[in-house]
Amino acid sequence: MNTPGTLARELDRFVTPFCFDGSTRFRLADQRTDARGGLDKEAARAIIQANRTRLADFQEKLYAQDRWSLLLIFQGMDASGKDGAIKAIFEGVNPQGCEVAAFKQPSTLELNHDFLWRCMIALPQRGRIGIFNRSYYEECLVARVHPGILARQRLPHALVSRHIWRERFEDISAMERYLARNGTVILKFFLNLSWEEQRQRLLKRLDEPAKQWKFSMDDIRERALWPRYQAVYQDIVRDTATPHAPWMVVPADHKWFARVVIGSAIVTALERLDLRFPRADKGARREFEDVRKALEQEGEDGGKRARQNRRARSKKSWTVPGLF
Repeated sequence: MNTPGTLARELDRFVTPFCFDGSTRFRLADQRTDARGGLDKEAARAIIQANRTRLADFQEKLYAQDRWSLLLIFQGMDASGKDGAIKAIFEGVNPQGCEVAAFKQPSTLELNHDFLWRCMIALPQRGRIGIFNRSYYEECLVARVHPGILARQRLPHALVSRHIWRERFEDISAMERYLARNGTVILKFFLNLSWEEQRQRLLKRLDEPAKQWKFSMDDIRERALWPRYQAVYQDIVRDTATPHAPWMVVPADHKWFARVVIGSAIVTALERLDLRFPRADKGARREFEDVRKALEQEGEDGGKRARQNRRARSKKSWTVPGLF
C-alpha cells in the first residue's frame, strides 16, 4: 500500500518533465517526440499494468466518495494515438464511473450555441471521470487554421476581431478555473507526434485492412498544414497552461511510453486527493448492528425451519394409494 506522496515520487520522472503549468516559458520545438524515459517496452508494460491497477482502485474510491470529479482532455494530430491510449489506460476500470465524449465536426444545433456549450453539457458528474477525445480546444485550433469554420459559427461581426483567439483563451482559462474551484481536477494531454512518425502510421493504416477504416483523405489535407497546427498548439499550451489545469506535452512517437506518461500523470493527480471510502457515522453504525442482529436471527430461524422440514419429510409416507 502506497502512503500519500510515495506514488508521486515513484512516478515523478514520467510526469514532471512533460508538465507545463504556465510558470515556465514553453517552446514546442524544444520538446522531444521520441523520448523513452530510460525504459524499454517490457519495463513500460509493467508500469502501464501497475497504473491500471492503481487507477481502478482510485476510481472506485472517487466514485464512492462522490466529492471530486476528474476531467481528462486529449488533443493531438491525426494518428497521434489518442484512441489507443484511452483504451489501454482505462482497461479494467469500471465503465460506470467513466464517461467518454468524442467531439467531431459541430452539428447545426451545436453551432447555434456558444463554442463551449457542447463540451459543458458533457462534463463529468461528481465522483466520475470524464474523458474528452478532442475538446473545446478545437475551437482555438481547427477554427483558427480553417477560417471558414469560424464563419459558420455565425458570430456577430463586431465580435470577430483580431483579438478573438486571445479572448477565447481567456474564456477557457476562466472556465477551467471555475471548474477547479468546484471540485473538478483537470489534466490536459497534448500527444506530441513527429512528422515522420505520423507518415509511418498513416501508411500502416493504408496497408492493414483492420486499420483502413481509420484512414481519411482529410488526414492528408490536414497534414499539409502541419506547421500551422504546430504553431497554434504552441500558443494553446502557452496561453492556457495553469497550475489548476496543466498541459502534459506527451512524447507520442512511442505509444507505449506515451501511455506510461499519461497513466502516471492520472494516478499521481488522484493520489493527491487522498481519496477514501466514506465511513458511516455513529447513528448509521448503530443501525448496522441492529440489521446485523436481525439477519443473524433470520439465519438461526431459517436453520431451525429447515431442520423441522427435513424431520417432517423423513416421517411422511410417499406411497401413492392405488399403485400397489
